[in-house]
Amino acid sequence: MNTTLAQASLPGDRSLQLVEGDITFEDTEAIVNAANRELQHAGGLALAIVQRGGAVIQKESDAWIRNHGRVSHAEPAWTSAGNLLARYVIHAVGPIWGSGDETAKLSSAVEGSLRVADGFSLKSIALPAISTGIFGFPKQLAADIIFSTIEQYFSVNGRSSLNTIHVVLFDPATIEVFLKVWHARWGP
Repeated sequence: MNTTLAQASLPGDRSLQLVEGDITFEDTEAIVNAANRELQHAGGLALAIVQRGGAVIQKESDAWIRNHGRVSHAEPAWTSAGNLLARYVIHAVGPIWGSGDETAKLSSAVEGSLRVADGFSLKSIALPAISTGIFGFPKQLAADIIFSTIEQYFSVNGRSSLNTIHVVLFDPATIEVFLKVWHARWGP
């Protein structure tokens, strides 16, 4: 079961929550997958999403690539969520650490995910710690960028349909770092 570790208010009476648990169990309207540019969900979070949500997610991802080409950092792809509680999976491509301009790319992936959710007039979304796994992005820097980008998005998009945003973390090391950054930004 997922557990809320911390909560903060964002502009427009929105709620940002830091959650410990498995994003595939989130009951938000969309979850974000930390994807690769080809939407091949063969490992990590992407594989877990397909295993729990069903093969339809990979099939729709393959169709996306055929119709739209590789996914960019700023323009995430989206599919249905199959058997998941969510309605949609937004496939955000975060940067590989060392690829250049990583902070801007991560910010673009987060902002793009929120934009896609707004395009569907969704009220809730759950995001993982994009790029901090096999892509090697330093966790503390990623936490700061993810939180800053979310906060900035709502300060300039006051008419956003989103009102509940979860950042869902699975492993203890990532949770520890994100909580440290959270407390520095919003207090205990």
